[in-house]
Amino acid sequence: MAKDAEKSTWRDTIWNPSTREFCGRTASSWGLILLFYLVFYIFLAGMFCLTMYVMLQTLDDHKPTWQDRLGTPGMMIRPRGDTMEINTHNTESWDMYTKTLDNFLSPYNNSLQAEKNDECTPDQYFVQADSGDVKDNPKRSCQFNRTLLQECSGLDDHTYGYQAGKPCIIIKLNRVIGMLPGKDGQAPFVTCGAKKEDSDKIGEVAYYPENGIFNLMYYPYYGKKAQVNYSQPLVAIKFLNITLNEDINIECRIISNNIPPGSERDKFAGKVSFKLRINTKQ
Repeated sequence: MAKDAEKSTWRDTIWNPSTREFCGRTASSWGLILLFYLVFYIFLAGMFCLTMYVMLQTLDDHKPTWQDRLGTPGMMIRPRGDTMEINTHNTESWDMYTKTLDNFLSPYNNSLQAEKNDECTPDQYFVQADSGDVKDNPKRSCQFNRTLLQECSGLDDHTYGYQAGKPCIIIKLNRVIGMLPGKDGQAPFVTCGAKKEDSDKIGEVAYYPENGIFNLMYYPYYGKKAQVNYSQPLVAIKFLNITLNEDINIECRIISNNIPPGSERDKFAGKVSFKLRINTKQ
């Protein structure tokens, strides 16, 4: 009997037929609660949508409204990799590198550049200002022809010097919207050298274009949407008589009169390091 009474009491807390209450509330009470939460969450959703709409009205589709611009842009190399080891007698050891460079440089073919980009005046910024509310979009871009890389273009030597033990490395700066990387007409340039322990092993290094310069006419960069055909300038370095059969630690840096040197905590800020080994033994 006691158990039956407990069960009856428990059932009454869920559904009480005498008061027609479910879990202690009548149907009208539950309806009012559900209506309150429905209105409350519709209000929250409306506030969220309104806030997003107002925020989006402040944004420009072609460039960031606020830009926490890096003081020192990152530097990257192609082919990628912290360590490059090739054997002049083993095609497979460097074939993947040449294929990577072919794919990377194909958009820089002279015919494609002439088709989509302008011939610009060297040694000066290619500024394309807007006229008030009228946006000068899409913005034009300057030609960077593959032939500027000369012996590292892959046009005459399809092995990019790897077969001869004189490899080419392509260097690029990361894109930063609005960056003007030179002052008083002095273009930034790349310089490469071996780290202290390998300083006598690197030998002579050739730069293409001459002096490893990033010409000012490729700046400023206006962003992917505003400047859809932008061709990033490149610098190629070629190791002409590097010490063979040894690991050599190499570091390349960007030198500019208005780009601060990179932080030691960020290995990609204004510099790039890699290890190169060229084997000639079968």
